[in-house]
Amino acid sequence: MSQPENDLAVLLRTMRPELHPGAFAFISLPHDADVSVSEVIATFREAEGLTVVVDEETAARRGWPVLFRAAWITLTVHSDLAAVGLTAAFARALGAAGISCNVMAAAYHDHIFVPFDDGPRARDVLVALQCDAMRR
Repeated sequence: MSQPENDLAVLLRTMRPELHPGAFAFISLPHDADVSVSEVIATFREAEGLTVVVDEETAARRGWPVLFRAAWITLTVHSDLAAVGLTAAFARALGAAGISCNVMAAAYHDHIFVPFDDGPRARDVLVALQCDAMRR
C-alpha cells in the first residue's frame, strides 16, 4: 500500500484523473430508508435526510428521484486527507472551464462528481492541470 501524499506539487503532477464509465445519481432519502451498502457508492447524513450516490441503474430500479446526474472522476493519487490545496486547485481549474464539481474525499483518493455531459471535458481539464504541473 502506498503512503499518502501531501505535497501539493507532487499531488498535481501525479493525480491521474480517471473517468468512471456510466452515469451516477445523487439521491436524497429519509434517514430510515432501506439502503444496502452494496448498492451505494457514497452516503452523507444531513439533518434533512440521507444523501446517497448510486449508479443510475440502481436509482431507476429503486424508483428513487435523481437530484443530480453525474459523471464520476477519481484522482488516483493516494492523497493525504490533511493535504492542503489540491481541492482548491482542481476546483479553480474546473470553475474556469465553467464546470461545477461536487467533491468527496475518501481514505485514499479524491472523487469528483461533475454534470454528466461535462465528464469527458472535466477529465481533459484535470489532465491539462496535471500536465501543467509536470512542466513546472
